[in-house]
Amino acid sequence: MPTSPRVVVLDYGFGNVRSAVRALQRVGADVELTGDKQAALEADGLVVPGVGAFGAVMDGLRGVGGDQVVDRRLAGGRPVLGICVGMQVMFDEGVEHGVRAEGLGEWRGVVDRLEADVVPHMGWSTVDAPEGTVLFDGLQDERFYFVHSYAARSFPLAEAPAPGEHPMPAPLVTWSEHGDRFVAAVENGPLAATQFHPEKSGDAGAQLLSNWVGALR
Repeated sequence: MPTSPRVVVLDYGFGNVRSAVRALQRVGADVELTGDKQAALEADGLVVPGVGAFGAVMDGLRGVGGDQVVDRRLAGGRPVLGICVGMQVMFDEGVEHGVRAEGLGEWRGVVDRLEADVVPHMGWSTVDAPEGTVLFDGLQDERFYFVHSYAARSFPLAEAPAPGEHPMPAPLVTWSEHGDRFVAAVENGPLAATQFHPEKSGDAGAQLLSNWVGALR
């Protein structure tokens, strides 16, 4: 009988980690909540949750060496899933109240305040997923639960490779709208992330997590 994929939910003091743990367990993962670097490096999959301010989340991640763990896992092609601010910190920087904070820099781009009549964006919204998506397989026209005031509103996909480098496949970017268009999810090789909370998104969120866990097998 095949063993369940081992997933670490990174515990660095931020995020609704218990709900993420329970949601992953329900879709068949063997889940550990820990801030231990070695466990996070060795797991089949790593989940980086996050709520609150971009800069504070980055401070928490650095405090447990999470920035190094994410970098090393991705360098080795090992899956990472970021959720909410755990997605935002994958970008170069975040800007909140005029204060810039450096992110993990896995993706070029800036996370800043949504331009909408009502902020935060709180509630259920549809998403526009691209062809070839794994995360959203079987989830066309479903709604997902968002709670955020900041987002990446662009995703620089096309950039000429440096001399001698081979062009990499373009990331798959899923969009949503609240006032203006923003990045709702990204699938980029071993790195995937969602701006919404799959663990709070009912059956649709459970299916998305099941799709991600299934790809770890």
